[in-house]
Amino acid sequence: MKLAIGADHGGVNLKGGIIELLKSKGHEVTDFGACRLEPEDDYPDFAARVAGAVRSGQAERGILICGSGVGASVAANKFKGIRAAVCHDCFSAHQGVEDDDMNVICLGARIIGEEAAREVVERFVGARFSGAPRHLRRLNKVREMEKEFG
Repeated sequence: MKLAIGADHGGVNLKGGIIELLKSKGHEVTDFGACRLEPEDDYPDFAARVAGAVRSGQAERGILICGSGVGASVAANKFKGIRAAVCHDCFSAHQGVEDDDMNVICLGARIIGEEAAREVVERFVGARFSGAPRHLRRLNKVREMEKEFG
């Protein structure tokens, strides 16, 4: 799978291990930064890069890491077609894809440990949208909301 990943100063230390894991599983990962600790960088910049890659088809899904995951999620969800959520547990990570076609996962490096983050990301990447009629109905309602309010 083609994946886009980005992190601000709050998540840059967790990002390297996630990239290593994904590459070891055969995924193609594009790193949109940060590449080093820059206390003055801003999560919206990385969210824009990752969301842009997912929207354009450069990546099938995205991973964003900041201090809590919340800021990255808020910023990513401003982009039409992006369905981002903070997930710190395995159930939400796969269920968000299976039921809601979530395409960006957001992690809080100050919330989740490295091993748990790896497990959560694996579940996210391994999940597939079910396409069940009730899930399609709901997804279509979300898409209509984007048209009306986006």
